[in-house]
Amino acid sequence: MKKSIISIISIVSVLIRSFSVSAAEVPRESTPCNATNEAIVFVESYIGDILTEVQNGLGYSDARAKSNRIFFDAFIKGQTNGYSYGELVDIANCAIWQYRDMYLRPDFYTNNLEKVRVIIAPVIEDYKSGKISYAEAEFNARTRIYQSVKPDFNPDAEYMKDPLSRDIPSVDNSLFILARKLLLSS
Repeated sequence: MKKSIISIISIVSVLIRSFSVSAAEVPRESTPCNATNEAIVFVESYIGDILTEVQNGLGYSDARAKSNRIFFDAFIKGQTNGYSYGELVDIANCAIWQYRDMYLRPDFYTNNLEKVRVIIAPVIEDYKSGKISYAEAEFNARTRIYQSVKPDFNPDAEYMKDPLSRDIPSVDNSLFILARKLLLSS
């Protein structure tokens, strides 16, 4: 009897460990700028399994509804470690969006990673050498991506205009996510 209880507990603990290992992580490049690493880890612990489902084809709306419910329940029960519902949901929704986009357009991410690396190579070098801060590197990378589409793009001139008069080139936001990924990995 005692051996069977011990074997059942062993099996259950192995299953629990295997499920927690398979959960997907929140991609750091998708997180809002004000998200702390602790909040990101907290979100991962709650919705890692949902992110894995999204990687395997779960739709954005369904995944978002599941995660919102999880965080709403945790918030009502006071189990959010002091994080606000909105902060946690923002981190989760950004991660869900990125995983869903990567599921729908895997070729885009693989084909454009090297293109973005080439476009922002000088920015990466400046950031690696410590010449500029991360915030400056992110701004410069964004500017270089815009200039790859429209060479005469001048952020100083465009951002000074009325928001309705700005002439900012149309660029896929996923290029900025790839740039953030490259900057964070350097």
